[in-house]
Amino acid sequence: MKNIKLSILDQTPIRKGSNAQESLQETIELAKLADELGYTRYWLSEHHNSKTLATGSPEIMIARLGAETKRIKLGSGGMMMPNHSTLRVAENFRVLEALYPGRVDLGMGRAPGGDRLTAHLLNPSNDFNPQNYIQQLRDLKSLLNDEPLEGIGESNVKAIPIIETAPNLWILTSSGESALLAAHFGMSLSFAQFINPVGAAAAIKNYKEKFKPSNELSQPQTSVGIFAFCSDDEEKVKRAQALMDYRLLSFERGQFNSIYSYDDIKDEEYDAQEWQRVLHNRQRMAVGNPVEMVEKLNQIAQDFDTEEILMSTFTETKEDRFNSYRLLAEAFNLNKNELELAY
Repeated sequence: MKNIKLSILDQTPIRKGSNAQESLQETIELAKLADELGYTRYWLSEHHNSKTLATGSPEIMIARLGAETKRIKLGSGGMMMPNHSTLRVAENFRVLEALYPGRVDLGMGRAPGGDRLTAHLLNPSNDFNPQNYIQQLRDLKSLLNDEPLEGIGESNVKAIPIIETAPNLWILTSSGESALLAAHFGMSLSFAQFINPVGAAAAIKNYKEKFKPSNELSQPQTSVGIFAFCSDDEEKVKRAQALMDYRLLSFERGQFNSIYSYDDIKDEEYDAQEWQRVLHNRQRMAVGNPVEMVEKLNQIAQDFDTEEILMSTFTETKEDRFNSYRLLAEAFNLNKNELELAY
């Protein structure tokens, strides 16, 4: 059995009857709790043009959470690079690293984090060419290593502030294609199983086989992201499962901005084709009581040959969400594991 590290991906969900302000305050509370419980890292996602998620600026939230926590790593899950200037990303994360040395992760992806029109407005020069993303990764490494940018000539642009440490670099992927980029550039890899339940094992295997050590990382490092919920109340597990089933199916129907409660969907009936999609989507999540969750998460770690699981949790109440993370921390002895890793 692997000594699994557990981490949190916070997509800042807005519940029915709540609002963005409450969601962001909940993020602060949850990060502080995760720090106390022994979670390894706390990531924030970048989404745009959404009524159900509260932030498109993970770097702003990282700055706030760093001041509220002591040891947990904080990062982006991820910065959607085509939306941004590479130099600006490098400088923002160097400022964060200067504030919280050794605690900052820069997770990067190439998806827009929203629709294409919004992505165009965020960066009017974005032509959605995958080669541009590769160049951004190359430029970012140069900037964080204080090396000349390719094609700039004699001019040596520096990302400020100039500091001795650098953020940890992660590549996010849901298709597996970017796994080869992570291996080539010597960056860590996080597979988004919560987006795509197919391909994680192959992507991680390819990454590890082709990994090239870099200034940033000497050995391959991976994680797998899932939706997760844990409770010792069978009824709450049932409700959470039903809500997640419906939510993921509604995304496939193009309904991205609707917020549901269990009472809204409890009588929903699925035809045979829809039920097949529900079963397929259940590969994107792990739901159960603490004993079941230990078994499920250990199985994920074994199947995908990863040492870390990143969990995103959506619940009807803040109390259920926080309790889910408490129960998992207790089930995996996270504080004990952190102490062992420290020595």
